[in-house]
Amino acid sequence: MARYTGPQTKIARKFGEPIYGPDKYLEKKNYPPGQHGLAKKRKKVSEYGTQLAEKQKVKYTYGLLERQFRNLYTKAARMKGRTGENLITLLESRLDNIVYRLGIAPSRPAARQLVSHCHITLDGEVCSVPSVIVKPGSVVAVRERSKSLEVIQDSLAGNTGKYPWLEWDGAKCAGKYLNAPERTEIPETINEQLIVELYSK
Repeated sequence: MARYTGPQTKIARKFGEPIYGPDKYLEKKNYPPGQHGLAKKRKKVSEYGTQLAEKQKVKYTYGLLERQFRNLYTKAARMKGRTGENLITLLESRLDNIVYRLGIAPSRPAARQLVSHCHITLDGEVCSVPSVIVKPGSVVAVRERSKSLEVIQDSLAGNTGKYPWLEWDGAKCAGKYLNAPERTEIPETINEQLIVELYSK
């Protein structure tokens, strides 16, 4: 399946936010990419354009394609509560995202690769599907033979365990998904209401 593998700074400049993490180039050039980048920054964007850009930003942030994203939105709409908050909760509950949040991988694309290459276990069983929705109480761990991988060791060295809905056990190289996070706990700057408005048309 197609994934975006191009320059990350270009996408960050497109949305004007460091969606892939700290970016020194974005700080220098905080305007859209391309020959007419500065002109685009001054151009007025329509309501639809604003809503579409927010959806695209979330898709790039979590590494989803349109069909996957639409399916998650449909699932979120069927759940109790606010659709927008349900959508963000589902995105945060994906296995690749939890691997990234636990600090096992330095980025979401790297986390996706670790999962698809069978380096991660879910409740003791090897899981190679990055899009699996992890349930509260489940344990996500590094496979025994993969614990010595350099990319995992380097990433774990900077692990601070800063998310209250996750519990990390460094000795076992395993983390527990305690509960679905509250919207206020999720650090991403996302206006999910714009996405709900876009899909409601």
